Amino acid sequence: MKPIICITMGDPAGIGSEIISKALHNRETYSKCSPLVIGDRSAMLEAIKFSNLDLKVNSVEAVADAGFKPGVIDVCDLNNVDVSSLKYGKVNEACGRAAGQYIEKAIELALKKEVDAIVTAPIHKESFDLAGYGKKYRGHTEMLAALTGTKHYAMLLAHDNLRVIHVTTHVPLRKAVYLIKADRVYETIKIAFDACQQLGISSPKIAVAGLNPHSGDGGIMGDEEIKEIIPAIQRAKSEGLLVEGPIPPDTIFPKGKSGTYDIIVAMYHDQGHIPLKFYGFDWDGEKWKSVGGVNITMGLPIIRTSVDHGTAFGKAGKGLADEKSLLDAIDYAILIAKNRKLKNANF
Repeated sequence: MKPIICITMGDPAGIGSEIISKALHNRETYSKCSPLVIGDRSAMLEAIKFSNLDLKVNSVEAVADAGFKPGVIDVCDLNNVDVSSLKYGKVNEACGRAAGQYIEKAIELALKKEVDAIVTAPIHKESFDLAGYGKKYRGHTEMLAALTGTKHYAMLLAHDNLRVIHVTTHVPLRKAVYLIKADRVYETIKIAFDACQQLGISSPKIAVAGLNPHSGDGGIMGDEEIKEIIPAIQRAKSEGLLVEGPIPPDTIFPKGKSGTYDIIVAMYHDQGHIPLKFYGFDWDGEKWKSVGGVNITMGLPIIRTSVDHGTAFGKAGKGLADEKSLLDAIDYAILIAKNRKLKNANF
């Protein structure tokens, strides 16, 4: 059977409803999976209208009520958006609250195994914070980890051959350096190995980036490599993992893009995000021609993938948003769901 993919609408003031409508207007999506949107029916209808798409919306209360037919978007309608007063591209507490409620509902369905995976449209951190979620979670990743009771998790970004997983993510750079400890680096290497297996790579080649310029140059430009990163690599190697590093951050990513490595362990948020987005995003000087790349939270008991871009408030409500990253996220969710089922079937 095709996996059931649960798609959250994200911030209603952003492009989530639009890119979902466009992705589900693509009939090929239905040939690969059974998509269910967690969102607001009226907001989805509005997006369909301004995107000039020939689609209908079917409101459902339970997954079992969904028809999963091309041309009809099944929406688990939380009815939490007032479209008449909705202002696209604006920070709004109500929109932040709605976005949080979509995530909570999706996690509930995934934990109950009523859906096979979650794909999330973007939230806006400021709206999320105004709604009170920011006091508990820094973003999607941390919320998913907390609500699934997950202690060891990591953010993975992927575009074509380039896959990057992060030792630290949503913390100030000063704190990220402090958090680079051998146990956490080792833990991330192990999650990277498991991630690759879920993506169908049985014996992955893992590369670990250094933290400092030239990976510390033997301690001349920092000793984190010597004290924390190298011991973690040696521990992983002793368990039979194919790991190299620490490799200087300014040379490691082209090798990953070429396929020399299956996955790269980055030390902090921007170290991994900048090369991935430089590779996957195409800006023509005035607008984004295409936005590629997927964000995957690894280590969870459920499957979660996401677009690798934000709410794009500048485009919201205009019918101009590109759904490519969402389609990629759906494909990754399908791939991981199938590989997890195959692995479980072999035990």
